[in-house]
Amino acid sequence: MTDPRFRQLPEPVRLEDTVVSVDPEPPLDPEGGRDTDTEFVLRYN
Repeated sequence: MTDPRFRQLPEPVRLEDTVVSVDPEPPLDPEGGRDTDTEFVLRYN
């Protein structure tokens, strides 16, 4: 037997009640400003 809380959906959220969230800063550089391709070639060739 299922829990009665899960038998019906909650009330829908109105579009006016939603909030847009935007990251305030761009993501960090995953390579840290280094040229990882050149480092790879120098290390493994």
